[in-house]
Amino acid sequence: MKLALLQLNPTVGDLIGNADRIARAVREAKADLAVTSELALLGYPPRDLLLNADFVQRSWEILHKLAKDLANSPPVLVGVAEVNPSEVGLSLIHI
Repeated sequence: MKLALLQLNPTVGDLIGNADRIARAVREAKADLAVTSELALLGYPPRDLLLNADFVQRSWEILHKLAKDLANSPPVLVGVAEVNPSEVGLSLIHI
């Protein structure tokens, strides 16, 4: 099994550009599984952008589009923030 650890240089807040970087890297890697870094889609560190619910929602929309674009590619693990549905803990979780 060939594993690709995608070391990208994402731009904070550039969801579309970061998704394009991820897609390009996945295609170039020709691996069985590709893994991005924590919050690779959002750029790191996103800081105040995570307080913007529209930005977090948009990141999920871009993630779904990225998944469709890479439907015929090997699996890809993409770092992104998700709203915590629980009243316990932080309002966002990183997955």
